[in-house]
Amino acid sequence: MEQPDRIFLRDHVLSAEIGAFQSERGRDQRLRFSLTVDLRDPVSGAGDRVDAILSYDVLTRAVDTALADRRYDLVETLAERIAAEVLAHPRAARIAVTVEKLDRGPGALGVSIMRDRGRVAATGADSPFDILLDGAQAPKGAAVILPPAAPAEARGPHARRIALLALDQAAWALAGDRGLEVAATWTEIEAAALTGQAVVWAPALLAGDHPDAGLAPADLARWLAGRMRGARLAEPGA
Repeated sequence: MEQPDRIFLRDHVLSAEIGAFQSERGRDQRLRFSLTVDLRDPVSGAGDRVDAILSYDVLTRAVDTALADRRYDLVETLAERIAAEVLAHPRAARIAVTVEKLDRGPGALGVSIMRDRGRVAATGADSPFDILLDGAQAPKGAAVILPPAAPAEARGPHARRIALLALDQAAWALAGDRGLEVAATWTEIEAAALTGQAVVWAPALLAGDHPDAGLAPADLARWLAGRMRGARLAEPGA
């Protein structure tokens, strides 16, 4: 049987309070994380497009999310939580998770688990963020911002693509004025939502092949909101 393509995170060391013994309470200890994920699809079909692969950020965010969720007595429970976070992503088919305590004994003590998609309850927690037109309201956390003005009308068979590229130019200009990053892919938008950042969306890449997305910034905002879990559409003037 042909082996699936895999991505991995190795020797990722963080400090956290964990453990069932009284001696482990009230102090942090070093934990080492190693994750290996079998991919649903081979990377040969990605075409060098970031949205066509499982981002490595998914692995590091799974560890961070699990540690932020609660205090754990057992590394086994922590490993299960990390596995569920990663397997919530549709491109992940199977995961091996190793969690080791580095300060508990003379060597590393820990657990390794292997989980298949469908064998665990994938959490896939939503990360709330706002989608708004520039000027609708000031972003207070994670937000995707669109330039408020529609571009000048273009003509001919490529009019839609030209208009979207004009919006991309406006997005880059707005991001420069505001000191923000530009997001053009689903991966970049999801990362901004999960890290609580505001970004300016350049829509040409994602909306170019979707005429139903419209062209006016307000229509594009509604289209994006309908495809992103946790999105809250901010109405102009709100």
